Amino acid sequence: MRENLATVSSQSMAFTDSLKTTDPSADKKGIKRKNWRNRIRFLLKSNSSQPILHPTKNRSYRPTTDDVKQWAQSFDQLLSHKYGKAAFRIFLKSEFCEENIEFWTACEDFKMLTSHKAMASKANVIYEEFIKNEAPKEINLDFHTKNAIAQNLREPTATSFLAAQRKVYSLMENNAYPRFIDSELYKELLRRAEDSHIKS
Repeated sequence: MRENLATVSSQSMAFTDSLKTTDPSADKKGIKRKNWRNRIRFLLKSNSSQPILHPTKNRSYRPTTDDVKQWAQSFDQLLSHKYGKAAFRIFLKSEFCEENIEFWTACEDFKMLTSHKAMASKANVIYEEFIKNEAPKEINLDFHTKNAIAQNLREPTATSFLAAQRKVYSLMENNAYPRFIDSELYKELLRRAEDSHIKS
């Protein structure tokens, strides 16, 4: 089980970390399309050469047409599906705002910790990476939320980042998620799922 999840995680990280844009004067629209098309191609290639095992059924897994359609039913459905979450991250990366899903995921991981030492360490990592002013992946939070997190760093609890996580979740659900469902990236994923179903 753990090996299966690790395979999914490592493949998701691999294709979402590719093709970083460094030229700010470049045509962003063209870059976005090239980026997500290449990442989809990489993901599908990974799936065919190194099948991802379904975490609950322990078998080779690829999202069906029904899976992809369910992503459009609710944001929760999208995030609960590993492939859907990875696709959403590709979309956010193409819009230069992937820090939101990365922060949300880090908070989910943080809530699973039970050791006080591990929680304190992870809390500081999250704060340094996403919360503090001019953090490398700073997310958009109000002063009071940031301050509350900073005050709790020494004695973090499972709910230390809950308010911030809810704000980021709401931001993604109300803004990025509708754009993702209307995007060419999502339509391309749906077409490929349908084509795969027809061929099989």
